[in-house]
Amino acid sequence: MLEMPKNAFKNSPLTQEFEERAKNLLKAELKRRGVTYAGLVEKLAVLGVQETERNLTNKLSRGGFTAAFLLQCLVAVGCKNLPITTE
Repeated sequence: MLEMPKNAFKNSPLTQEFEERAKNLLKAELKRRGVTYAGLVEKLAVLGVQETERNLTNKLSRGGFTAAFLLQCLVAVGCKNLPITTE
């Protein structure tokens, strides 16, 4: 039986494409609302999510964050609706 490498899902082009889309979606929402990374750190803290600006910058630059983190950020900035396109 052929075993798939542990990171095969993470390293697949499709996964990388959707990570990039998630990153761009969050960055666009922050820009649309005029929220800086420092501002997002403050808004996340109100929800009880402890992040540093540096950690946030790293997560958003690489795009590798969880769906839970994405939702926390969107809730923190007051996003109620988010258009998802199939570009």
